[in-house]
Amino acid sequence: MEKDKGDFALNRSFTVLLAGLLICSLTACAQQKDLEKKDADEEHTETFEPMTQPLKVPLIKRDGTKTGFIEVSESAEEGLDIRVSAHHLPPGLLAFHIHETGECRKPDFESAGAHFNPSQKEHGFNNPKGHHAGDLPNIEVGADGKVDVVVNAPDVNLDKSSKFSLLDHDGSAFIIHEHQDDDLTNPSGNAGDRMVCGALSNKSKH
Repeated sequence: MEKDKGDFALNRSFTVLLAGLLICSLTACAQQKDLEKKDADEEHTETFEPMTQPLKVPLIKRDGTKTGFIEVSESAEEGLDIRVSAHHLPPGLLAFHIHETGECRKPDFESAGAHFNPSQKEHGFNNPKGHHAGDLPNIEVGADGKVDVVVNAPDVNLDKSSKFSLLDHDGSAFIIHEHQDDDLTNPSGNAGDRMVCGALSNKSKH
């Protein structure tokens, strides 16, 4: 009888031990699965980290001479703020656009492609079928041939996961044309030839 009691106590202790080990094992497995899921989520989720310093882009003329720079920064309001600082330009209003490819091949800058236009709209703020995401206001050059102005571009960003990103696989370009933009005529507002170009890419420096 005493032996039976001892066996019962032993069996009970063994059962409790097995149950404890099973619970620990299940808990460990659950924690491991949670960690694996978290790692997988982090691996497949590309987060966009806002930049702290502007991206700087040199501007060149058709003969290759440097004529200023562009600074691109995230706007406190919407989209991007684009600072244009240039010299030795003809005075007056000049068209200023973002083009779809970050390449400034001399002498005509046609390598920059068409206007940045991921939504496939027509050109011009006054066009009922417009406007391109890369359409920007005219810039005004002073009598001294200089301009230093900040233009807001609300329709673009630097988030590589966005179709409106200027930092896609082939970058983008900033073009100053020889005439002002009429904000209506497709495809480029009768702005004339491409006079100045600056290429923006993933290699652009802060």
